[in-house]
Amino acid sequence: MLRAAATAGFPARLAAKRPRAATAATRVVVVGAEVRSMLFGALRCGPVPVPRRKACFCSNADARSGPEAVEGAEATGGEEGEGENASSAIVPAAFRPEDCHMVIALPLLQRPLFPGFYMPIHVKDPKLLQALVENSKRSGPYAGAFLVKDDEGTNPNTVTSSESDNSIHDLKGKELLKRLHDVGTLAQITRIQGDLVVLLGHHRVRKTEMVAEDPLIVKVDHLKEMPYDKDDDVIKATSFEVISTLRDVLKTNSLWKDQVQTYTQHMGDFNYPRLADFGAAISGANKLLCQEVLEELDVCKRLKLTLELVKRELEISKLQESIAKTIEEKVTGEQRRYLLNELLKAIKKELGLETDDKTALSEKFRERIEAKKDKCPPHVLQVIEEELTKLQLLEASSSEFSVTRNYLDWLTLLPWRDYSDENFDVYHAQCILDEDHYGLANVKERILEFIAVGKLRGSSQGKIICLSGPPGVGKTSIGRSIARALNRKFYRFSVGGLADVAEIKGHRRTYVGAMPGKMAQCLKSVGTANPLVLIDEIDKLGRGHSGDPASALLELLDPEQNANFLDHYLDVPIDLSKVLFVCTANVIEMIPNPLLDRMEIISIAGYITDEKMHIARDYLEKNTREVSGIKPEQVEVTDDALLALIENYCQEAGVRNLQKHIEKIYRKIALKLVRQGVSNGPPRDITIVEAKEDLASFDVAIKVEDEKSKDSLAKDASVDVNPIDSSLENINAIPLTTESEIDHNEHSNEDPIEKNLQETTKVFNTSSAPEANKSAQRTTEALADKSVEKIIVNASNLGDFVGKPVFQTERIYDQTPVGVVMGLAWNSMGGSTLYIETAKVEESEGKGALVVTGQLGDVMKESAQIAHTVCRAVLLEKEPNNPFFAKLKLHLHVPAGAIPKDGPSAGCTMVTSMLSLAMGKSVKKDLAMTGEVTLTGRVLPIGGVKEKTIAARRSGVKTIIFPSANRRDFDELASNVKEAHDMGVKVKVNSCKRELPI
Repeated sequence: MLRAAATAGFPARLAAKRPRAATAATRVVVVGAEVRSMLFGALRCGPVPVPRRKACFCSNADARSGPEAVEGAEATGGEEGEGENASSAIVPAAFRPEDCHMVIALPLLQRPLFPGFYMPIHVKDPKLLQALVENSKRSGPYAGAFLVKDDEGTNPNTVTSSESDNSIHDLKGKELLKRLHDVGTLAQITRIQGDLVVLLGHHRVRKTEMVAEDPLIVKVDHLKEMPYDKDDDVIKATSFEVISTLRDVLKTNSLWKDQVQTYTQHMGDFNYPRLADFGAAISGANKLLCQEVLEELDVCKRLKLTLELVKRELEISKLQESIAKTIEEKVTGEQRRYLLNELLKAIKKELGLETDDKTALSEKFRERIEAKKDKCPPHVLQVIEEELTKLQLLEASSSEFSVTRNYLDWLTLLPWRDYSDENFDVYHAQCILDEDHYGLANVKERILEFIAVGKLRGSSQGKIICLSGPPGVGKTSIGRSIARALNRKFYRFSVGGLADVAEIKGHRRTYVGAMPGKMAQCLKSVGTANPLVLIDEIDKLGRGHSGDPASALLELLDPEQNANFLDHYLDVPIDLSKVLFVCTANVIEMIPNPLLDRMEIISIAGYITDEKMHIARDYLEKNTREVSGIKPEQVEVTDDALLALIENYCQEAGVRNLQKHIEKIYRKIALKLVRQGVSNGPPRDITIVEAKEDLASFDVAIKVEDEKSKDSLAKDASVDVNPIDSSLENINAIPLTTESEIDHNEHSNEDPIEKNLQETTKVFNTSSAPEANKSAQRTTEALADKSVEKIIVNASNLGDFVGKPVFQTERIYDQTPVGVVMGLAWNSMGGSTLYIETAKVEESEGKGALVVTGQLGDVMKESAQIAHTVCRAVLLEKEPNNPFFAKLKLHLHVPAGAIPKDGPSAGCTMVTSMLSLAMGKSVKKDLAMTGEVTLTGRVLPIGGVKEKTIAARRSGVKTIIFPSANRRDFDELASNVKEAHDMGVKVKVNSCKRELPI
């Protein structure tokens, strides 16, 4: 065990003089071609050494030092040298270790070298050491490492003496060749210091013949594993067991953890052969068993041999724990006495029996800051020391004493540069985000990008992300999922209606009741300096006499400034550069531009019907059923019911209203089940008290947990639960349901209760105890065997649970008449369709005019006037002899009249509506349009493309007309959003006069 630990720990000691790679969560693959993350799930490996990069020369074959040679060979391949002079051959760029066919043979005394592992050896032969040094300078630094055979008649488990070790070094030529095992490892010479040579194993080789005697140089054949089936069940099962055993061993032996990272640094991710090598290399088995694993080329057999070794290692670890536990229990009386004396001192100090209040406070603050002194900035330590000195000079009764004490309390509780360990595993983050939310692909992709950058850099920087979208789309809840995926602490506060700058920046300490701002409170609450902070409703910031909070947030949300965020109360800079800020907003236009410029906007438009179906089925219904205490076999909500619920009750962009309706359905189902006598709680035990044989009556008692359940049981079931008289004389049977209660319930309107009471079995007086027991047993069986009919919620009975439909179809016309066109609109709640209707009012020469109704805003009224002017020009071009607009007064209306409407994107729709009336032609069926039109007929782009597309799909529209400038926005939509739509970009720039969908 100790030998293996010392050998395995050597790379970690070398790491002190080598560059360190970034800490990462390493992965191991087991299923298929690679076995990922099963072994590393139990570990968090530390920094590992990275070999130096250098150029080398080769004597007999092309060579290159370091992992770059291996990586370059795997990436580009290479060609062997063609017999050039050994001292002058320059290394080609594509050297492979497989090109080494003649190597210096190095004898290994203790255990074989496995590929991917470091091994230090002492070379006592001067000629051999000189050859290794010259070879590392002039050529590829590779040698062959072969285990030395034991002498005949010796026990391999006994410790060899130094005399036998010296005898090995005295052997030369053929004698040494015979003492070496045939199969060894091609090793890279990574470092030579004195007589210490550090080897790094590459792959297996077999010596074939001797080339030179002193030093021993042999020809080798490069060995490869025998072909194997990656999907073989035996190999998979064996590898799973190896990993499970290694995980148990690694939990108890911390010396092996660095080996995992070091191994993957040079060998890559684990596969089945490498897993077998790794388990055998770090085990403490004797050298012959390890050599047997090294010589085995059958992967399945090699895994089985490794499994035996690691199982034995697990038993040794258990024995080690048992010994350590036994030693720990043997604590001497003197140590116990010392521990109790220290505990007594601590108790007296806490009670203030040895020091006064000021001294106790000072010691408490010093103890706090002493634990984090190395991380605390120097300027903060200076302020704390000054305040502690000031505290000793103040009287405890003065008001300044309380202010200073609270100030020191805040300074010493903040987590100065104390960061939580982040999880940079993108696959783990993807699973968590998909588990908590459906859809939101752009948000998830952005978070995965953030994690990927942090993994490559080795650390993460704070970012400011703003999620904008309608209510109920998951903006706030995804913040918690992001924190869980990153393994960060989560803190949320809302700034909706916030009008005081002090809530952000804190109060001055001169005020009574002063407190730090939200960020200082956040850091104290979470205990780390890199939490995820969710700032909710940032578009609803207020502004009052106490300042502008939006301006105060500029410093907080500016990546260039928040590294030295200054809180008015603390009056010392706080580093917030590692904090990940996630803001939420419904309408980004309400956010001030300077603040909006500092945030990265991610829009969440809403969910279509298909997405709502997935969310309702996989998330909302499942969670609501568990919260309601209903079992899956007791209720079934069909897909038709969910679809009807979405289309007729919950047409908004989010799913919050959908969740409320699902909760309403399950509340009614729960009530219905309870009225049927269903109880999913733990059952109460019924105890039968048997009477003596000579007694003529008996009683049934129910054992209850406490007085509360006893009283309620007696009230509900009319069962006598009073203590039974020990004499058992004159005991009368008490029925579970009395006659008066049955008569009373017969006149009740509550049918389920009446049915339940009628089905209840009554117990009457009997003449013998056995008959009473049989009657009570029949009563219990009748109650237990009572079956409950499964409740099914479908589209036909959905109204019984949630009432009449709230929404009707937004389509008023199956075939749009002349002068009517469907338009598209959107707001903070999502998208919707609306009709624009135009009708003739009166006809008179020279009285062409336009009247608009429908509670339109100023922008929409101007769009109507512009559309009227554009229509005149278009009609004059197409039909010069048509005096429609010159003679008629038109009335343009946008239903419904009670809803305020405003915005510029209805211009194209208004133009089409007027021209449809003027030319007497109706627009195409199942068509909707949107776009802003200018006075000269140009069409400008609009916003809310996804929201409007979702609204059109909900109304059954097959063709949507967008401005040509919005084609890029439409192409970025998901395929399921664009499905069933024919994107006809018919209204293009300068084409409104020539091409109309009429």
